[in-house]
This record gives sequence, structure tokens and C-alpha cells, in this order.
Amino acid sequence: MNLPIITRLDRPVSEVYDHILGPENAEITLVEYGSYDCRECRIANERIADIRDKFGDRLRYVFRHRPLPGSEIAQRAAELVEQAPDVDSFWRAHLTLMTRSDHLLEEDLQVVADDFGVSLSPPPEQAEKARHAQEHVEADKISARASGVRFTPTFFINDRRYDGPWDQLSFADEMLGSLGHRVRSAALDFVSWAPSTGVLLLVATVLAIVVTNTAFGTGFLNFWTQYAGISFGSGDFRLSLQHWVNDGLLTIFFLVVGLEIKREFTTGRLSRIRSAAMPIAGAIGGMVIPAIVYRVLVGTGSWDHGWGIPMATDTAFAVALIVMLGSRVPVELRIFLTAAAIVDDIGAIIVVALFYSGELSTNYLLGAAALLGLLIMMNKSGVYRVVPYVIVGVVLWFFILQSGLHATLAGVLLAVLIPTRPPPNLHALMTQIGSIVRAETRPGDNVLKHGLSTPALRALDAIHDRIESPADRVLRHVEPWSSYVVLPVFALANAGVMISWDVFSGHEPLMIAILVGLAVGKPIGMLLVTALAVRLGLAEKPDDYSWFQLFGAGSLAGIGFTMSLFIAGQAFPSDADFAAAKIAVFAASVLSAILGVTLLWAGSRTSPSSEQDL
Repeated sequence: MNLPIITRLDRPVSEVYDHILGPENAEITLVEYGSYDCRECRIANERIADIRDKFGDRLRYVFRHRPLPGSEIAQRAAELVEQAPDVDSFWRAHLTLMTRSDHLLEEDLQVVADDFGVSLSPPPEQAEKARHAQEHVEADKISARASGVRFTPTFFINDRRYDGPWDQLSFADEMLGSLGHRVRSAALDFVSWAPSTGVLLLVATVLAIVVTNTAFGTGFLNFWTQYAGISFGSGDFRLSLQHWVNDGLLTIFFLVVGLEIKREFTTGRLSRIRSAAMPIAGAIGGMVIPAIVYRVLVGTGSWDHGWGIPMATDTAFAVALIVMLGSRVPVELRIFLTAAAIVDDIGAIIVVALFYSGELSTNYLLGAAALLGLLIMMNKSGVYRVVPYVIVGVVLWFFILQSGLHATLAGVLLAVLIPTRPPPNLHALMTQIGSIVRAETRPGDNVLKHGLSTPALRALDAIHDRIESPADRVLRHVEPWSSYVVLPVFALANAGVMISWDVFSGHEPLMIAILVGLAVGKPIGMLLVTALAVRLGLAEKPDDYSWFQLFGAGSLAGIGFTMSLFIAGQAFPSDADFAAAKIAVFAASVLSAILGVTLLWAGSRTSPSSEQDL
């Protein structure tokens, strides 16, 4: 459930509007959002001169205003230089304000005003020019916000934000487009694209199905049955590669899900009961009704244990499709579907823990309970380092695996017990950072030094650890691995199925139950229960979307891929049953995707206000 990251320049460079140094046809364009009352901008200004010397006519440099928030003199300086009578005067004023003093002073502004022949307090005849200057600065500030600029200076190289060091070599590597930078840029583009997780999961799924149905299929399936593990003395701990994926790697996915659930319940969309009521009602209906539909259609017998299969929603696919529909889907409806999927994840986790675990071992359960007690003590005692939680979490995973519960439960429990620290006094910490850096960069104190001292670096590391909570740090580092490694590998290990009529033979009731449960039970269940909650006054439907659009979102929730396959693997030890269940999940997910997109596309033409309440 990764959020889109703004890394692109919002407004194209304009030869008419922007302040530019260098030819129009230069192969490299460097855009800076900067402020005249910014020490870092002054330092970076020297690096820009070095870069222009190195690249010559190959470089086009553009400066845009982003005055420091709350700095009146920075705002006035930006508006002043915009009153320059010509291009040369602007750049002369720019250099004056960047280099004349260590800090921007009133005297610097007066020097520029005298050069322009204007007054710092413009008389009526200069008011029009001052107003145009103010509008130009404001437009640059709007562009900065739209481009994801959070501090100055921020640079964009050929429309892409540059987050690397400001030294000449780093700038040059990025501008010249070395192989490493090209790969990194392509990866950032893909990750910043909201549907990327769903697309990668789809590619892995299709690849697994295609390979399985070629001459390499037998070898591909046999590969996942190979055993790997460790030996210690007379002991031996080994699992098949598929079990390592489903019991080991997927624990990382459940850890991320647990952290996201925790965040939503503490500071996110589910932190307020009134806001959470609609998606909670939708998720409950989307779990209960499909399970009932499945049990009714499949009857009693060896397949009745698979009732949990149609309960699950694959968040990655559902959110990817709803994002790709763009403005046709109201933002409130995206929030509803995402929050409902989170509640659905909670339900899936509970179902797996209670109904899809093996025989229980009392000794290992007691050991797991003791480790949970240790994690609680660490949390309550103010242990905020991540490493101790990771170490205990790995041991907890082993004990839960051996206890008979599903090992992925360890990821959820660890997520719950990793502490989320209350917000720190950010102003005090920033003041401390400034004092450390100033003390390390005193004039005359940089002789025979290559940078900050080791004690200073340690102090800065400690401050950074204090700013970011352990839960946020783990989520930031682990979430990309979950989205772009764990889930695709899971699809490769589990999605492969031989497509043949033998799979269908005798499994029609099972496949129909899964198909109808996901594609029909999900949207109907979400619609009925949310409508009931609204009618009873327990929830309030936003006016931004219609009931018809909500039904379309419910159809997207019928994409059950990841968790449905996982539960099917736990419910059906028979390869034939599992293969039939996989095909049914694929078919239901494809049908749900088509129905959901079609309904939401059609629903975008219907005004919510014109629709009668259910």
C-alpha cells in the first residue's frame, strides 16, 4: 500500500517566464528552488558555479523562488529581484544577495534596490511592478509545493528531483546519466507510480502460470519443493522453498500489514470511530457474506474448510486499479476502499490464526508467550532500538512455527509491540542539530579535517533515532521489500498451476463457490452492510460518491489474490483441490477487476446527489 512519491518537476521550464542561464537547446537542465535567506543555498551556489564551468553550453540553469517559510526578509528579497529591469540586472542582484553577506541583511536589499532604481517601500507609480513581482514569487511557491519541495535548496535535473550530495562529482554523475543513476532513476519512477505493486504482482503471477504450462513446468514446480535449512549438532531445521516463502518471507508481509493497521488505528483513517464506521461495516459485510455464500454452494464435505478463501481482498491489486481510474473515482471512495481493505486484513489475520493452524504444541506455545512477555517489557521499559525487537521477533517466529500456529502470526504480534513514540519536541531537536553543525564548522576550525567528527556524527544519529519512531523506521525500511520482493516471490511460488480439463473435472462446486463468493458475495455484502449501518445511524456515507460507485468499489474488493491463495494453500492439502482453488481465485479476481472498473467508469457519469438514499 505504498503512497505515490512526488519526484517530478511540476511546471515545465519556460524561456519567457523563468530565469535561465545557458542555451535553450542544452542537453541538461538544472532547476533550483532556493531562498536568499538560506545558508545552504549560499553553499550550493558555489557548487553551481563549478558545475557551469564543467559543463558549459551543455547545461541550462534555472532559479525559482521558494522563500523560507516565516522569513519576511526572504520574501521581500525574492519580490525585489523580480523587479529587475532586464536579465543581466536580475543575475547581478541574485549574486549580490547570495554572496555579499554571510546572512541576508537589510543593507543587501538596499544595494539591489539602488541598482534597480526602485524603492524598498514602492511609491504608487511602482505599485504595478511590485504586484507583478509578488505574483511571480507566489507562482514559484505554488510550483514548489506541487513538485514536492520541502526544503531549500531542492534541485531538479532534467525534470527529476535530485536528492543526492551537492558536491561536483555527484552532480556530474547524475547529469551525465551513468548506468547506476539510470537504473536508480527508473526504479524511483516505478516505485513512485501508485499501481506499481499491483503491476509487479500481476507480472509475477502471469509468469508463474506461463512457465508452469510450458516444457519447463515440471522443473519449475519441483524447484519449490526443494528443501533448505540449517543443521546444528544432531538437530536439523529444514523447510521446502515454498514453505520458506509462505511461512518465512510472508511473515515480512504480515509485519508490514500489522504496522499499517497499527498506524491507521492510532493516527490514520480508523483513529476516529465516525470516520471508520463505513469501511468497517463494508469490510464486515465483505467477509461474512462471501463466507456464507461459499458454505451454501459448496455444502458439507472435504471442501467446507475453504470458507475463508472468498473473505480476503488483495489490497495491492484493488488500490492499483482504483488509482489508475484517476479522477473518475472520488478521493473519498479511494479512502473507503483502502480502509476497508485494512479492516479486511485484520479479519484475514484472525481467521488464519484461529482456523488455519495445525495441531498445537503446549511447550512451544508457552515459549512464544514468554517471548511476547519480553516484548511487552521492552516496550514498557522504553527500549526504542529496532535491533532487539528484530532478534526477539525471529525467535518468536520459530516458536510460533513449531507451536502449530501459523508462523506469519509472529509478524503481526511483532508489529503490535514495536513502540510508536509520541511526537518529540522537534524545535528543540532542530536547535540541537544546528548547534552541533555550527560548532563543527567554526571558521578556522576546518584545517586538517574532512568533515564532521565522529562524536558529532553519533550525536546526529541519536537525534535522528529520536525523531523517527521504531515502528515508522521498520515500516519505512521493510515496506519496499514486502511490496517489491516478498509478494512477487510469493506469486511465483504459489500461482503456478497446470491448466487442463482434469483440474475442472469433479471440482465444479468448489470453483463455483469461490467464484461466486468473491465476484458476487463481496460487492453485495459490502453494499448491504454499509447501507444497513447508515440506515441504523451507525455510519455516515460521504456525499462525494454514490451507492452505485460504492458497489463498484466492492467489486474491486472481490480481487482476492494474495490472501485467498494463501488460505487456499492452508485449507486444501490436496494438490488437485489447491489447483482448482487457484484457478477459481484467478477467474474471480479477473472478473471482479473487469466488473469493478466497468461499474466505476459508468458510475463516474452519475452525480451522487441525484441518487436516492437506499
